Amino acid sequence: MKKELLIKYLNNRCTETELSEVFRWFNADALNEEGKKWIFEDWNSYQETNLEEDEKFISIFDKIQEKIDRSSQKSNVKTSKTITFSVIENWITRVAAVLLIPVLTFLFYTLSEKRNISDQYANLLVDSLEVIAPMGSRTVVQLSDGSVVHLNYGSRIKYPQFFSGDTRKVVLTGEGYFKVAHNPQKPFIVKAGNLNIKAVGTTFNVMAYSDNNIIETTLVEGKVILDQITHNGNTKTIGTMIPGQHVNFDLKTTQIQSTKGKVEKYISWIEGKLIFEDTPILQVTERLSRMFNVDFEIKDELKDYNYTVTLEDESLSQILDLITIATPVLYKTLPRKKLLDGTYSKQKIILEKRKWN
Repeated sequence: MKKELLIKYLNNRCTETELSEVFRWFNADALNEEGKKWIFEDWNSYQETNLEEDEKFISIFDKIQEKIDRSSQKSNVKTSKTITFSVIENWITRVAAVLLIPVLTFLFYTLSEKRNISDQYANLLVDSLEVIAPMGSRTVVQLSDGSVVHLNYGSRIKYPQFFSGDTRKVVLTGEGYFKVAHNPQKPFIVKAGNLNIKAVGTTFNVMAYSDNNIIETTLVEGKVILDQITHNGNTKTIGTMIPGQHVNFDLKTTQIQSTKGKVEKYISWIEGKLIFEDTPILQVTERLSRMFNVDFEIKDELKDYNYTVTLEDESLSQILDLITIATPVLYKTLPRKKLLDGTYSKQKIILEKRKWN
């Protein structure tokens, strides 16, 4: 059947032959591929509906049903001379109702497809939000569920404007301190590399910088479950943490190291403090590099040096001076270089062992 014939039918301009063809199509071919194609063509030109239009449609349908019922009731009180007409009228109205079913099916199918497409567009916007804390600065993010995330230097988090589904999932690159709003029915998941940190209502810290093969998780209170994302996309639980526990997960070897004790040194950065306890110089300068947006070059003879110190509100030059006092170390600060695109490189600092005269 041609689409023009259906249009004639909808405008009540069909001949008896054409009407028979339309009825045949309604009963046999209305929902085949050609019919669906017409639906989507109409959909493309369909303007946004509103509640008022839906209510009008429902009202029309109710009136049709009311007329059918009223006609049926009238047939029971007619005299014998009018019974034949009433039966015919009743039959016609019921046939009309039956023929209306494919039309209603069309309409509901179209509206359903429209809502599905709207949902797809909504889903495209789900993970559209990203907050970045540049090198040398920290920031705080308030999520729609009430959870709060502190982002450390050079970190970023991707998250939906509104959480949907059975979980609350975010993606972290860098370091974040999470205070998760309690919701047992919808676990909170932090994806960091190929590790999922899953919590319900918990306070914990995750460090997962892209230039580091170690993902560190520190649990302050509550409970978190660590799930490894395997090569085929499935997850495998590797452990459940308890408060005060710190876990290092090696992305290359999948080995786990766990310690328990004071967690202050892992979370003090949210207050602007750095706490080092017998920490290798490479880890110290890694923290300082992100905090002050500089690059360090450490000479080999210094790589065995460890430091125990608490830093708070000191400038970079004060910290470097402190290192030279505590250990036989000298530092050189190189000027920034202008790059081809007109920007400047990071400041570079070289640490080397002091040579005694």
